[in-house]
Amino acid sequence: MASAAKGAALTDSDFKPDFEQKGVDLRIGLDIATYSVPRLVDRIVLVTGDTDLIPVMKLARRNGVQVVGVELPNHKMSSELHVHVDIRRKAKWP
Repeated sequence: MASAAKGAALTDSDFKPDFEQKGVDLRIGLDIATYSVPRLVDRIVLVTGDTDLIPVMKLARRNGVQVVGVELPNHKMSSELHVHVDIRRKAKWP
């Protein structure tokens, strides 16, 4: 963040976006486990191409949670992910 003059109001120019992904798949995995193990949900819908989520997808399915994988246009779901979803849906995108 850039320094604003003391007492001056902050503006958009005082901030710089930082688009790093750190531990996002881990956090998603923890959320899936947190909701799946005690069966707080019946279904989880994932829009991802990240095969790092396969172990937690397996965990969810072992606990009776249905896993739905969503494909976006022009992005085919990998065969590794396809094996671990119960339902595959294609999203319509404008």
